[in-house]
Amino acid sequence: MNIHEYQAKSLFEKFGVATPRGVAARTPAEFESALATLGHEGPIIVKSQIHAGGRGKGTFTDGFKGGVKFAKTKAEALELAGKMFNNTLVTAQTGPAGRKVQTVYFTQACDIKKEYYLAILLDRVSSRPVIVASTEGGVEIEKVAHESPEKIFKIHVDPAMGLQGYQARELAFRLGFSGDVFKNAVKLITALYQMYWATDAAMVEVNPLITTTDNQVLALDAKVSFDDNSLFRHPDIVALRDLNEEDSKEIEASKFNLSYIALDGNIACLVNGAGLAMSTMDIIKHYGGSPANFLDVGGGASKDQVQAAFKIILTDPNVKGILVNIFGGIMDCNTIAIGVVAAARDLGLKIPLVVRLEGNNVVAGKKTLAESGLKIESATTMADAAQKIVKLVA
Repeated sequence: MNIHEYQAKSLFEKFGVATPRGVAARTPAEFESALATLGHEGPIIVKSQIHAGGRGKGTFTDGFKGGVKFAKTKAEALELAGKMFNNTLVTAQTGPAGRKVQTVYFTQACDIKKEYYLAILLDRVSSRPVIVASTEGGVEIEKVAHESPEKIFKIHVDPAMGLQGYQARELAFRLGFSGDVFKNAVKLITALYQMYWATDAAMVEVNPLITTTDNQVLALDAKVSFDDNSLFRHPDIVALRDLNEEDSKEIEASKFNLSYIALDGNIACLVNGAGLAMSTMDIIKHYGGSPANFLDVGGGASKDQVQAAFKIILTDPNVKGILVNIFGGIMDCNTIAIGVVAAARDLGLKIPLVVRLEGNNVVAGKKTLAESGLKIESATTMADAAQKIVKLVA
C-alpha cells in the first residue's frame, strides 16, 4: 500500500525524522487556512500529491508544466495550487492517462547546501533490511547505479539486532558528513530505520535528503509503501489509504481476496497461483496476444470468488476475450468450472472464453463445462489455450 508524501511526512515527524514543515489542503477552500497554519513568510514549495514519482518534471493535461513549484509569496502559492488542484498530472510513472491531483501540499522552502539519496527496503537476497544511500540525490537512483555505482553505499541490518549505532555513523561518514551535520545525519538515519521497522514498511525513500546552510539534515521528500500482509497490525496506516489513487477494479478485487493488477491488453487472464499467472501472461505474449490483467484467484478459490473475478474482468472495456488457466492442486477443478459456468450465464458472456483445466478433479470439471450448453472453448495445454484465445480475439 502506498501513501502520499504529506502522510509520509506526518509519520516522519511522529518518529523524529527531521523534515521541513508542511500543511496539506484537500479543497480550494482550505488553501488559505493551510498557508496560514504553515506560518511561513518566506518562499513556499507547492506540491501536487499523487502516487507517482517524477512530479516536478510532469505536465498537466492542460499544458501547465510541473507538479512541484517554487512560490516567492503566499499569493503566488495560492495561484499555483489553483492550477494544480483537480488537474490531471502526467509523469513518467503515471502513464499517458495521468493522475488527478486532489490534494496540494505546501511546505517551507529550504536553503539547500547539498542533496543526497537515502532509502530503506528489504534485500530479498540476504533476507535483511538494507539502507541504500548516495551522495547523488535528487536524480534517478537507477541512473546513478548505472553511471556511478561507486557513489552508492549499502548497509545491511540484522533484523534481530536492529540498526546499530556504529552502522548509522558509518553511513553518515561515508556520505561525507562531519561536525553537527554528522550528528544530525546519524539521528535522522536512526529515526528513519525505527519508523521503517515499527510500521512494517516495504520501502522508505527520501530523495532528496538535504543538508542546509545552517547544518540541518532534512528529509525534503518522502515516498513510503507498506507490506499489505502486515496491515492488519496497523489500522492507523490502513486509514491513510487513498482509494482515488487506485484502479477501481483492483479495489473491488481486494474485497474478495483476489490479486488483480490491470494491464493495457485485451485478453483477460483468470489463473490460480502467481507463478502460473505470470507464465500465462508470457505465453499469451509469445503467441502474439496482449494480456489485459494479472489475476490470481489463489489456491482455494470458491465459486463466488470466480464469479466476482469475471465481473471485475468484464468492467474493463478493452477486454475482448478471457483465458482461464487452472492447475488443480488444492484447487478443485470442478469448483472452478461451476464458477465459470455460473458467471458466464449470469453475465450473459458474449466474448470468447477459453478454459484450460488440469489436476485435481479435472474430469468432473471438464464434464461441467461440456454439459453447460455454453460456448466455452476447451484447451488441453497452456500453449493450446494461448493460441486459441489469441486467434479468437484477432
